Amino acid sequence: MSNIPTLTLNNGVELPALGFGVYQSAPAETEAAVAEALRVGYRHVDTAAAYLNEREVGHAIAASGIDRDDLFVETKVWISDYGYDETLHAFDKSAGKLGLEQLDLLILHQPLPTAFDRTLEAYRALEILYAEGKVRAIGVSNFMPEHLEALLEVAEVVPAVNQIEVHPYFQQRDLLALDAERGILNQAWSPIGGITFYREGQGGSTLDDRTIGAIASAHGKSPAQVMLRWHLQEGRSAIPKSVSPRRIAENFDVFDFELTDDELARIDALDVGVRRGPEPVDITLERFGMPVPEA
Repeated sequence: MSNIPTLTLNNGVELPALGFGVYQSAPAETEAAVAEALRVGYRHVDTAAAYLNEREVGHAIAASGIDRDDLFVETKVWISDYGYDETLHAFDKSAGKLGLEQLDLLILHQPLPTAFDRTLEAYRALEILYAEGKVRAIGVSNFMPEHLEALLEVAEVVPAVNQIEVHPYFQQRDLLALDAERGILNQAWSPIGGITFYREGQGGSTLDDRTIGAIASAHGKSPAQVMLRWHLQEGRSAIPKSVSPRRIAENFDVFDFELTDDELARIDALDVGVRRGPEPVDITLERFGMPVPEA
């Protein structure tokens, strides 16, 4: 798996710490972007049923010629497919589009607080898929402490991963600590704060941050590279996304330098506690439900 450090999940499965994301990548751009990422050296790809680009990810994987055992592929079940039978079927849809018999990680994309029973039934389906060997690990995404605690009361399998919004301006330290305490790996989406520069809101862009810029200059690296290094050194999985070949390569070039404890602390101090993604409590089927195509 080239020179990418790995993180060991709570069931012993190894995950390349740095992955490649395809959120908001148009289907027409996704196949080329994933192909380029694999060419550069990424061996971990994150997609989701709701991104509507699983098929293109699958095409790039098939065309890459890389041994399946050397790739880590994860995807997410959308809230419209929550429920026991529905989630079992969601696996079939995703696996079919990806062209894979087994997924490395399958996670629930959001908690559904207004229908949490359906969320729990969806997770029970993940447990069955895991027991049957159709997925190597299962997890959740955007689960806050109250959702995790409610899930853990009934779950037979502790989630391997919680994929959450984490970047220097929104660090969710209480949630990071709870996940770590429960043996759940923290995986950062928007790890370089992409959401701070493509979605308007309070707080400005992480890429323009003076502290991050100064640390980047000291190492001859870019702000994005410094932020990815920060995640990796603090033990998180990070899944930056890009469709630009230059950025794809830049985001992968983070294994030849190290931040000092002081530099890590300076980035830790940038947290302003402002979430840029949707509030998990606001996710409802009425507002966010959408049919996930069969093929």
